[in-house]
Amino acid sequence: MAGIYIHIPYCKSKCTYCDFYSTPQVETMEQYVHSLLCEARLRATEISNPLLSKIDGDGGSITTTKDTHFSTLYLGGGTPSVLPTNLLTTLITGLGDIIDLSHVEEFTIEVNPDDIALEYIASLRQLSVNRVSMGVQSFNDEELRAINRRHSAQQAINAVQAINDAGINNVSIDLIYGLPGQSLNSWRHNIEQAIALDVQHISAYFLSYERGTRLWVLREQGKVEEASDELCIAMHNELVAILKQAGFEHYEISNFARPGYRSRHNSSYWNFTPYLGLGAAAHSFDGITRRYNPSNIKEYIKALNENRPAFIEEHLEWWERHDEEVMVRLRTSDGLDTNIISNHYGNQVATTLMRKVQPFINQGLLNLKGTVITLTTQGVMMSDNIIRELMWDN
Repeated sequence: MAGIYIHIPYCKSKCTYCDFYSTPQVETMEQYVHSLLCEARLRATEISNPLLSKIDGDGGSITTTKDTHFSTLYLGGGTPSVLPTNLLTTLITGLGDIIDLSHVEEFTIEVNPDDIALEYIASLRQLSVNRVSMGVQSFNDEELRAINRRHSAQQAINAVQAINDAGINNVSIDLIYGLPGQSLNSWRHNIEQAIALDVQHISAYFLSYERGTRLWVLREQGKVEEASDELCIAMHNELVAILKQAGFEHYEISNFARPGYRSRHNSSYWNFTPYLGLGAAAHSFDGITRRYNPSNIKEYIKALNENRPAFIEEHLEWWERHDEEVMVRLRTSDGLDTNIISNHYGNQVATTLMRKVQPFINQGLLNLKGTVITLTTQGVMMSDNIIRELMWDN
């Protein structure tokens, strides 16, 4: 099984921290949906779902099998919920005419709280959406204003309740910690409010100051102050402890789910499952090759108007695939199985990896149970550095 990701790049306003590709050019929406369907027709059979049976350090062969069934469909952005329901319906029904969606088990759409209305939720149900991912970020109005979110805490609460009342019982919310002016107490309140709403999934991210964002500029101007390492560690520890007590599984560094409610689509990224990405700025991966669409709506639409794909292509060498596999698998609670590395890249590569892993085990940053390597609680906070050291060229 594989996944489909569709990027809807429209936003009514830009959050100060956001470095994802988005645009307020809503006048292009109808053209954009037409281009998405054109791209789907051109690329419907692209994913062949390679099974990486053996990729050794000498560039060994790859065994593949055809499997174009898609089990997940994910609309991300941007803000997909700003797409009018008539265009959303055109997109999904048109996609179903091009690609067999009968095997889709999880259909997720990202939404903003202020876009949620009863009519909108009803349209989602008619389109077979069964999972909603909501960008809440905080339940504190001052914190929301600090990052230019356009909804209030009460709107977020009302939106989650409305979705639950409508019968969509798989809701995920995003939260951010380390926000300007955020305290440990206010962060604790955000977590407890999310639990009280009885959501099934929580994604919690540490605020990142990305070059080119408004938040970066504000920090450089001294108008906001970055949270201290000590505060962020305390916030992370509170997050893990409170959600564990509430029955959530910490299944990936930033993701927590009630039993049976892991994000299937996002999990496909972490276990090297192929996926097809449609839309401006969307990425695709078939296990061997990555394809990148331009982060520019005009370029994207122009290419599809000319009946040609918009992507550029990058064929990954075996060591690049190794590094990506180490990186994504180690982020999860399922961990990195050295048998997979041995099967995919050869025994010598697996032996080299274990030699690099051992010092981190000795420091209490990695666990080894049987053949599976996982991050410890302390290791999660240093995961970027650890993963970097496990890369092949190190």
